[in-house]
Amino acid sequence: MNKPDILQIGPYPDWDQAPLENAFTVHKLFASDDPAALLSTAGPRIRAIATRGELGADRRTIDACPALEIISVYGVGYDAVDLEVCRERGVRVTNTPDVLTSDVADFGMAMLLGLSRGLIEGDAWVRKGHWLRDGNLPLKTRVWGKRVGILGLGRIGFELGKRLAAFDMDVAYSDLAEKEYAPDWTFVAEPVALAARSDILFVALSATAATRHIVGQEVIEALGPQGMIINVSRASNIDEDALIDALATGRLGAAALDVFEGEPEIDPRFLDLPNVLLQPHQASGTTETRKAMGQLLRDNLTAHFAGRDLITPVE
Repeated sequence: MNKPDILQIGPYPDWDQAPLENAFTVHKLFASDDPAALLSTAGPRIRAIATRGELGADRRTIDACPALEIISVYGVGYDAVDLEVCRERGVRVTNTPDVLTSDVADFGMAMLLGLSRGLIEGDAWVRKGHWLRDGNLPLKTRVWGKRVGILGLGRIGFELGKRLAAFDMDVAYSDLAEKEYAPDWTFVAEPVALAARSDILFVALSATAATRHIVGQEVIEALGPQGMIINVSRASNIDEDALIDALATGRLGAAALDVFEGEPEIDPRFLDLPNVLLQPHQASGTTETRKAMGQLLRDNLTAHFAGRDLITPVE
């Protein structure tokens, strides 16, 4: 029996690559010297696309695969997949939620503590001899007891809330509607109002056309010069120009970011800001979670070609 042909958009770790190639005939777009030629020759045979959340699949790629049936995303975000053409063509889309939820929430807490307590600065303070020459690191700010807002109380937002509540923080959230599973937290319908009552704002909502730059000048100004933004969602949810300007002028206190427009090439203005913690899109970056993500990606593909229900469909 012939193995289904799939198009792989970006590389995976070896522990995922080997079983993927064992189960399917894999055409590696990312490794091709001539991607257009690969799409021209292999495209008509492609029945599935395996991709990553930040890479997605655009209309040109999808249109080059007339027999395409499914796109399986390695990651929880699927905003880089052209869902409109998928709907037009009846192409199914899956992602890998849940398996990365707790790691992303943990990483959000790590960024909060690292930024508030100056952990990276403190490490450099010791290594560069400042402790010996200049004495103690300048004082930082506490986390416990602060007012925190969560923009988007989905899977990741809810797990963040549990961790924040354990730090005795005053938790509030914004979402499309009040959530029955969060009765002890304050619901605030409007993002600007949420920011105005918060010392710290976590951005944890899915990225859609409607949420693009939802954290813009109004939200940022509402947080104020002592406020902090932490983004564990998608870069498009924040207006980077407004954020950089507010950080540079002191109208916003600080930010911790794991995602950026155009990453890994980021706006160079971020590099000169002392009040921003920059991370290389690694919130789900543990061995355990990445293995689970790869397994779920393959399980969705296997279920589709076996005629079974998809495990985690989004379209």
